[in-house]
Amino acid sequence: MTSKICVARIGAAHGVRGAVKLWTFTEDPFAVRRYGPLLSKDGKRQFEVATAREARDHLVATFKGVTTRDEAERLNGIELYVAREKLPATDEDEYYHTDLIGLAAVTTDGDPLGRVLAIHNFGAGDIIEIAPPKGSAKGTTMLLPFTNAVVPEVDLTGGRVVIALPQEIEGEDKE
Repeated sequence: MTSKICVARIGAAHGVRGAVKLWTFTEDPFAVRRYGPLLSKDGKRQFEVATAREARDHLVATFKGVTTRDEAERLNGIELYVAREKLPATDEDEYYHTDLIGLAAVTTDGDPLGRVLAIHNFGAGDIIEIAPPKGSAKGTTMLLPFTNAVVPEVDLTGGRVVIALPQEIEGEDKE
């Protein structure tokens, strides 16, 4: 398991006084204010949320030390991380998306599909990215919706994610 977890991503500048759009990946969007300084992925930069207010599907936030639009524009795209121990512990049947990275991906029949590369969200819901097994001629990376129908089982102790391929899901609908 990773020691840092991505909790937010800085978006475009908002206004002229250093505010940014902030997409949070926490159950409570305002939780990012309680974690203390947020770190860039490489850990070289720290950001402290000064203010935050709710917008339609994100927060509008300012960071201490960022006071102009130009400074805010340079932050666009930076992912913000916190140490795992600052986050709430997960229940037995819960996990953080980062816990899935590197797990084996198998079909509902147990056939290998590859490994989980990432969990993405481009605005329309979570997507799981599966890379084919190394040295395999099975094709390219798969991007699938991360829903209970497509990912019916996550087995952290067994190190695998079960994937119901689209034809399997379609077959279930017809029965």
